[in-house]
Amino acid sequence: MMGLGSAIGAGLFLGTGVGIRTAGPAILLAYMAAGAIVVMVMQMLGEMAAARPSSGSFSTYSRQAFGQWAGFTLGWLYWFMLVMVMGAEMTGAAAIMGSWFGIDPWIPALVAVVFFAVVNFAKVRGFGEFEFWFAFIKVAVIIGFLIVGVGLVFGLLPGSTYIGLDNFVGDQGFMPNGWPGLAAGMLAVAFAFGGIELVTIAAAESENPQSAIAVAVRSVIWRISVFYLGSVLVITLLLPYEQLGGADTAAESPFTAVLSMANLPGVVGFMEAVIVLALLSAFNAQIYGTSRLVHSLALDDDAPRIFSVTNRESVPINSVVLSMFFAFASVGLQFWNPEGLLTFLLNAVGGCLIVIWIMITASYLRLHPELERLGEVSTVRMWGWPWLGWATMASLWGLVLLMLFDDAARSQVISVAVVTGVLVLLANVSRRAGRRVSSRP
Repeated sequence: MMGLGSAIGAGLFLGTGVGIRTAGPAILLAYMAAGAIVVMVMQMLGEMAAARPSSGSFSTYSRQAFGQWAGFTLGWLYWFMLVMVMGAEMTGAAAIMGSWFGIDPWIPALVAVVFFAVVNFAKVRGFGEFEFWFAFIKVAVIIGFLIVGVGLVFGLLPGSTYIGLDNFVGDQGFMPNGWPGLAAGMLAVAFAFGGIELVTIAAAESENPQSAIAVAVRSVIWRISVFYLGSVLVITLLLPYEQLGGADTAAESPFTAVLSMANLPGVVGFMEAVIVLALLSAFNAQIYGTSRLVHSLALDDDAPRIFSVTNRESVPINSVVLSMFFAFASVGLQFWNPEGLLTFLLNAVGGCLIVIWIMITASYLRLHPELERLGEVSTVRMWGWPWLGWATMASLWGLVLLMLFDDAARSQVISVAVVTGVLVLLANVSRRAGRRVSSRP
């Protein structure tokens, strides 16, 4: 449920229209391609996580495969990405909540951050229960949306008529903007599934990590695929693609437009509540992920040792405090919006996932023979060694190439390259400092 909670956010409810407007109904092909890449990456990560459970997850496996610099860089890169995303999510949720009560957005933002600090200070079982119900509500909403959508498509609801494939393959065709439109749509949806990596971090803290990782990896992959592909299929069947685009408010969401066709009362307010819930749920899951990453980095001497401390409930209390501090600082940065800086940081966030997925794939290709030799591969196993691993790597670099030829996406590649380069330099500085300390008598 944490994987679902992190991946099903405002991007699904507000951002789906961007890809549809760009590629038309053919956006389904882009979602299937992106989904296939994520399935491969998650299966590789799942194999390593089930064999060697660690709350450091891909950061730990990169360290084992390529050395200290890789673990340091990947851990802090993912931490940076989640902190910046948390700030954007809380800013969006606070703006909606502020409009509900007629107050400044920073007030609900402060209340929410303090509330989630308390939740994350509690023992892991309580946090997991809380996040389960958070994510469950979102999942229930999407299932309800799919049921309503199918009823509208086939004219089964009162006042509705059979629509069938009229919008899907209408006058403009299935691919109205051709292959260039599909390529641009691929970039718009490539990272839609980002966030499900959190399942391997969370499962490592469960009572039976190997079993939990096996169940989580298998289930989250098909559930995310069904929810995303199902939602996009319903939207493209019911709404002309040229009417869609980026949505800044719940009223502009394609989900709202579909539900309005069913004449459901209060649909805008309902979708506002769902979007706020989606944002807060993802915020909560990402606090968990960032705090566990920092804790793992501290255990490997890639973060100050103070962050390795845990309380009696085994919660890395100082790491949670660090995540909360920077989450609120990120919220402040969103409201302050300094010229140039925020754009650069958010552009870097856009490219972080591609770096992380590439490194997960590279780590698998390096570690799999060792896991086989030592008999550590468990019930989770990547298929088609080594060909599917290399095919996934080629697909990811193809995505990078696609980004370099797109004016809007090129800045993401440049920004994340700068951030990654800085982290590699810091990793080398950290390693040298560690050597000096260890060499002292």
